[in-house]
Formats: sequence, C-alpha cells, structure tokens
Amino acid sequence: MKLLTYIIVVLFFLLSLSSNAQLEFLKKKVTKEIEKQFEEKEKSKENQKTESKKDTLANKELTQTNDLQSYSKFDFVPGEKVILFEDFSQDAVGDFPALWTANAPGEINTLNIAPGHWFNLNSGEGNYSFLQNVNFPTNFIVEFDIVPKKTGGRIAAGILLYQENKHLELDNNYNSGVSGLQISIEKESWNTMGYKAGENVKITGSSKINPVVPEKVNHVIIWVQNRRLRIYQKGAKVLDMPTNIYEGTKFNRFGFRLSRGASCGSYISNIRITDAAPDMRSKLLTEGKLVSYGIYFDVNKDIVKPESYGTLKGIADILNENPSIRIKVVGHTDSDGNDASNLDLSKRRAESVKNNLVKTFGIEPSRIEFDGMGETQPIAPNDNVSNKALNRRVEFVKL
Repeated sequence: MKLLTYIIVVLFFLLSLSSNAQLEFLKKKVTKEIEKQFEEKEKSKENQKTESKKDTLANKELTQTNDLQSYSKFDFVPGEKVILFEDFSQDAVGDFPALWTANAPGEINTLNIAPGHWFNLNSGEGNYSFLQNVNFPTNFIVEFDIVPKKTGGRIAAGILLYQENKHLELDNNYNSGVSGLQISIEKESWNTMGYKAGENVKITGSSKINPVVPEKVNHVIIWVQNRRLRIYQKGAKVLDMPTNIYEGTKFNRFGFRLSRGASCGSYISNIRITDAAPDMRSKLLTEGKLVSYGIYFDVNKDIVKPESYGTLKGIADILNENPSIRIKVVGHTDSDGNDASNLDLSKRRAESVKNNLVKTFGIEPSRIEFDGMGETQPIAPNDNVSNKALNRRVEFVKL
C-alpha cells in the first residue's frame, strides 16, 4: 500500500513539471525505488521459504524418531539365521512362480504402488503351497508383504503353517498335514486356529486390532514361540495367544489359502522366515560380534524402519548395562546394483542405525562408530534370493 501511494504522489509531481531534464531524472529515481522495494519483497519471500524448509526437515526428523518410539510393542528380534527368503525376483512376470504349486490360478505381477514382483493369488478358492520342506525351529518369525484386493469378500488371504509326516507337494485338505496353524488375514479382523488330527477341539484366537488395508502394502509379522503365537501389523501387536498351537507340532511346510465365497484375493511378496530371539548379549559381549537381520530398510533407502525397534532396544540395553563398551555398526549389501552405490548405501545405513541409537535410546555418540562394506564381504554366494538376503545385514562389532 505504501509503495502504491508513493508512486501516485511522484507521478502527480511529474505531471506538474515542465522541464524534460527534471522529468527524466525523476523517472529514473522512481524506477530505482520500485526495483529496490521489489527486491526486498522477493528476498523476504525467499527467507520465509528457507525457514519453512528448515521447519519441515526438523519435523520430519522428529516424526521419524517418534515413529520408531511408537513401535515399542514390536518386541520381536529376528535371529542370525535366514531360513527362507522369497521375493519372486527369479520368476518372469505373467508366469506361475517356479517354487510353488497350487490347485488354483496365480501369476507374477508388478504393482504401481510398490516395487518388485508380486504373487497374484487371483482365485476365489484354492491352496498355494511352497514346494519344499522348510526346517522351522521351535522359535521363528515369518514376515511378508500383502496387498489385499478391494473387491470381493472379507478375507485377504489365509496363511498356513503345518506339519506333515509324508511329503505331499500339495495338500488340498482344509486342515493340511497332521497338525498346524491357520491364520485368516481379513479386512476387519484376524482369526487363528490351531488344529491336530484326531482332536475335535480347535484352538482359536481373534482380534480386530489394525486389520489389513485394501490396495495398500501391509507388512505382516508372525512370531511362533513353541505354542505361543504373536502377530504384528501397523505399529501394534494385534494378537498374542499363549497356547494357539497344539503341543508337539513341528512345522515343516507353509503356504497360503483363499476360501470359497469369502476371499477377495491378494498380492504377496517379500516372504522372509528367520529364527528368533538370539542371545544378543552373549554374541556381542562374549563373541564380539552380532549379525542382525532385524534392522529394516526400504529398498535402496537408508531410513531405519520402525519395525527395527526390538533389535535396536536390545542393543541399547546392552550398552546401557555395560557403559564401558564401545561398538562399531557395519552395513552390508548384496551384489545387485552398482558397487560404488552399494558401498555408499551401506555406510549411510550404518550411520542411520547409529543416529537412532543416539536419538531414540540416548546412547552417547562417542561410544558408536559406523562403517559400510557394501558387497565386499558376502557370507553367502550372491546366486539366489535367499543367499542375497543373508548378505543384506547389519553387524554390531565390539571395539
């Protein structure tokens, strides 16, 4: 407003002048004044943008830390052994996956909401079984990503874990094998059932906490510990059943199921089975090194995901109980991609782990060093998806 008033006054004065020289002089003066005030306004806007950007970055950092803390119920800690990893990267789009069998249609697809290959369970009814036996320990964790379809019934998919005494490529019975566990992943709830041949009573569980969301990537985590079953999803422990499994069950097969008339179908990927609950204290303090598969990152990203809470808390507890101990965090990748990029990514991931230990758990920064080895120190050949999963790890080394 002041600028407009100034211009009007000056123009009025110019009209009253008769001297061309004076007129030209004042025209230049007005132009300079206008340009000066315009530059000051633009500079002010730029400063505001800079401050806003700083605030956004600060809020983003705070949010990441708070997100990690909000997952404090994620108390599981994957062990040192990756028993199986399946992301269908070895299968061609449009094909049925080579390591699976089924009595229903299915194929490998890509999705516009997530990278990688996805197993499309595209039938209204059927069993989809992993062909090979799996050597499940008594304490293990199964993880996978699932994208439920929007249309159809209420059930996204069921996961089957069971024991069979005679190997069948595909068991079409509703209760597969001689004993097992069914977990029904539904749009509004979770339902579980433990069963055993010859037993009429089924051991059931149910929860409505954090059901899966259609057309979104949902990361489901299942922890089996002897007879106990725990399920995690979206920052919460959605179900905890102390005796959901019949005593004596020795799991050796797994697969997925769609139920007739009730299923909407889903896309499945990034299946990972590990042992669980390693003796972190002994590994780090006595043996001097802990290999961890419990630090989670998105593909080619260095931000620690909240599902890492249990592992990070375990490391922080050891450091807090042993104040003289110092450690080095070392990141490792598989051989996919560019060597230099893998080296850089591994270093950034290790640094991110250190930063979370410092910010979330209050560990003194001087007690933690970090480094990255990229793909230079594999512990398995980079020749299949399971071995590559072994090489993608974070190590904690006692100094």
